Amino acid sequence: MRRIWPTLFCAALLITAVPGSVSATAAAAAPGTSGTSGTAAAEPRPLDHVVPAPASVAPKGDPYTLTERTAIRVPKGSDEARETGEQLAELLRPATGFELPVTTAGRGGHTARADDTARADDDISLQLTGAERLGAEGYQLDVSERSVVIRAGTQAGLFHGVQTLRQLLPASIEADTAQSGPWQVAGGRITDTPRYDYRSAMLDVSRHFFTVDQVKRYVDQLALYKINKLHLHLSDDQGWRIAIDSWPRLAEYGGSTQVGGGEGGYYTKADYAEIIRYAAEKHLTVVPEIDMPGHTNAALASYAELNCDGVAPPLYTGTEVGFSSLCVPLERTYDFVDDVVRELAAMTPGPYLHIGGDEAHSTSHEDYVAFMKRAQQIVSKYGKTVIGWHQLVGAEPVEGAVAQFWGTSPDEPEVAEAARNGTKLILSPANRSYLDMKYNEDTPLGLTWAGYVEAQQSYDWNPGTYIEGAPSEAVLGVEAPLWSETLETSDHIEFMAFPRLPGVAELGWSPEESHDWEAYRERIAEHGERWEALGIDYWRSPQIPWTD
Repeated sequence: MRRIWPTLFCAALLITAVPGSVSATAAAAAPGTSGTSGTAAAEPRPLDHVVPAPASVAPKGDPYTLTERTAIRVPKGSDEARETGEQLAELLRPATGFELPVTTAGRGGHTARADDTARADDDISLQLTGAERLGAEGYQLDVSERSVVIRAGTQAGLFHGVQTLRQLLPASIEADTAQSGPWQVAGGRITDTPRYDYRSAMLDVSRHFFTVDQVKRYVDQLALYKINKLHLHLSDDQGWRIAIDSWPRLAEYGGSTQVGGGEGGYYTKADYAEIIRYAAEKHLTVVPEIDMPGHTNAALASYAELNCDGVAPPLYTGTEVGFSSLCVPLERTYDFVDDVVRELAAMTPGPYLHIGGDEAHSTSHEDYVAFMKRAQQIVSKYGKTVIGWHQLVGAEPVEGAVAQFWGTSPDEPEVAEAARNGTKLILSPANRSYLDMKYNEDTPLGLTWAGYVEAQQSYDWNPGTYIEGAPSEAVLGVEAPLWSETLETSDHIEFMAFPRLPGVAELGWSPEESHDWEAYRERIAEHGERWEALGIDYWRSPQIPWTD
């Protein structure tokens, strides 16, 4: 998954607002100002100015205008459509000041049925019918002068359609105080489905701990760009972040510090359940990771019995890698793995459980193969699909296992062979999609072991053809990992994630033929204003022609 890096940190670790970024607090538009800047206020945003790029766009007719008379109409008896309608209303109310009731009745008193076809007075209508052909996450958005209609076969599809509608409104719609508008949406139709089912972002909460509220904030940002997986790196040398009842010192002692010292922290089972609940509301599946057999110093320090010599090492607050290993010959090791996986699987409704497996430099190859074989069997025993970093392919992945590639070269014969033999791949090449790499030599946060990664480099690659010799159908999807050696605050997360995260999200969602850096940089340039309204601290990449 990573690297070689220095152990010393710069003073940037102590900052809360990053030099060179946009101040989060100064950015929101003031009440009573125009809905967007410049000429954007006069005309609605074009339908194709969406990130990720939609699969199909057909502009047509006059724009729709959101007014104080607008209602959000959902079919009678559809709790899913009503829930999504309420989310839309909560999003739109602060900036517009409009009531925006969520109702089953149109202006004429007509009550919507589950199979209703939208009428001219439908205002904003959410329908769970008529778009089943678009699959589990697709949607159709129709905009006319009189109505907006979002159709999908699932609630997830409706939610994604809402995110598109959100982006088509002026950026000031994101403000939490009243703005003047106007609130127009360009006329026409968007028909949209994702390229890959697996579109993920990873947050490392082990190097530095992030609270439930900080994770929720990141979830909100991921959802805007149709990310549907949240990979949580819950254990490493520097901290164990999830409560395990059968091994309580893992969290209580192993979670008591972090990189550079400090109190660390961990999630109780209730905390973890709240993260899962909140992510599910935004249609993200949580993928938990317990890294093993390496990256285990926090566990080894918590329980002497997990060490081959029976002696617990001290807690670790540095950033070196590859020095720790579970004791592979020790049977107690597998009691530990079984207990942790059993409890974590029971807490996690999603299908995946990540077992790490990278940088096990203190584990012999023979021991690594033996350990990963048993660890995979344990994951399967508790009904979860195994994900491991791509070193897993050297240890005979079980049927259905997924390998996550984090290397920097597409020339990976062993990974390609595993893909040809049926192992699915998640692509997260470090010199493309790692959000913790510095943008350039002046970036105050981040690392450089995979090189500098500017916005174009994070966008300008093709997951389907990246690994030489791997069949395109083996690619399950993409991920944008964010490691936290140098990150301590939400501002730090956002500064490293934006603008690169939306580019990786587009690689996962949009059709291959739509990928074009020049077009993308023009579209993402408009999002600076949106991020400012949302209070997102971001890197003003010189590669992007920002509109504000």
